[in-house]
Amino acid sequence: MSKKGSLQINAEYWLARAVLGFFRALPMGGGIALARVIARFGFWFPKLRRTGERNLQLAFPDLSDAERNRLLLSSFENLGRLLAVFSRFRETSSDSLKSLIECEGLDRLQAAMQKQNGVILFTGHVGAWELSSFGLSLFEHPLGFLVRRIDNPKIEAMIDRARTSRGNRTIDKTSAAREMLQILRDGGTLGILVDLNTLDREAIFVDFFDKAASTTFIVAKLALRTGAEVLPVFAPWDKQRKRFILIVDEGLRIERTGDEEEDVRRLTQQYTRVVEGYVRKYPDQWLWIHRRWKTRPSGEPEIY
Repeated sequence: MSKKGSLQINAEYWLARAVLGFFRALPMGGGIALARVIARFGFWFPKLRRTGERNLQLAFPDLSDAERNRLLLSSFENLGRLLAVFSRFRETSSDSLKSLIECEGLDRLQAAMQKQNGVILFTGHVGAWELSSFGLSLFEHPLGFLVRRIDNPKIEAMIDRARTSRGNRTIDKTSAAREMLQILRDGGTLGILVDLNTLDREAIFVDFFDKAASTTFIVAKLALRTGAEVLPVFAPWDKQRKRFILIVDEGLRIERTGDEEEDVRRLTQQYTRVVEGYVRKYPDQWLWIHRRWKTRPSGEPEIY
């Protein structure tokens, strides 16, 4: 239950609704361009900028300050582009969004689904990550995916209606275990974001940019226990093609040695390396303002 009062809830809701409505009313290209410009102002919020600068120092220590600032500014622009696209999710016609998306690797998803053991799609906050689920539903591959509910029930309901308007369903991560297992046992498709800092009880430490990062192990445990296929899915923006490229990449190789703890660690490291690979390929499109390395191994000093 939200701890906010009704006045705050309503004020936030009407502001969010007005912002989304404003961008939805603009032509697609103009809305994206304007949102990118507005989002650049996020660079001047000291806390966000400090977090982004620290993350970029950790990930790319050899870059100059000017180069890292350029990446950070571009990552804010990416957030604006995502906002403009998200505002279109509930349009009656999906043709305008489809025209902005090129799909690569849908055959991999179809082949994995035919095995009928369930499919886990994992992604990170690269490009238009909301399209990694919504885009699949546009192309007739709906799925269930984990979300962290927003602490404003009216905004949460509005966002949920957008996310699920083409057949997807959202799963509250705080009470998800039974539902996730059921989806996979039914041969369905489950989506999970795996690049957020995660609390100790839900995570293990694996390397991300050569720095220990507290990472969710849920993908690994589910895959090892159910036999589900595990595939990466990302939706970066391609500057040359001026399209989002919805990529279903090669499935992961899953080893079962009988030592579940070690198998979970190995698989968690494997999909974390995949996310890192996409961040390195599209460093201007990752969420650098998230405190990815906030949780530290015992005895290590704080990073932020």
